[in-house]
Amino acid sequence: MANTLSVICFDGICNLCHRSVQWVIRRDKKSIFKFASLQSHAAEVLLSGRHPAGVDGGIILVSDGQIWLKSDAWMQIVNRLNAPWCWLTAFKIFPKKFRDAVYDFIAARRYRWFGKLDACPLPDPALKSRFLD
Repeated sequence: MANTLSVICFDGICNLCHRSVQWVIRRDKKSIFKFASLQSHAAEVLLSGRHPAGVDGGIILVSDGQIWLKSDAWMQIVNRLNAPWCWLTAFKIFPKKFRDAVYDFIAARRYRWFGKLDACPLPDPALKSRFLD
């Protein structure tokens, strides 16, 4: 799995999404993930013709020829991180419908609770190679 391209697409103007990307970067010691703002050309190409209806942002994982959404995206992301973070996949004991309901509840309020940026911030120069344009 480490040899495949795994891209986390995220809402580049969402503070929660931006913080989530920073959280993953700090814990992704093997640099497994690349990142693309949903507002970028790279995300447009990755999701071209495959962007599911009704998904208006948040976090989307594109990996292994598949698109992972909502709580499934997070389960896939944390599963690829080292312990103790991979242990968060224990939340799979909850039905997907419940996990996605929690995800949707937070996603619907993310701008109100965490704020919204005017534009996607530029990545730190040391991390620029991990971000797709």
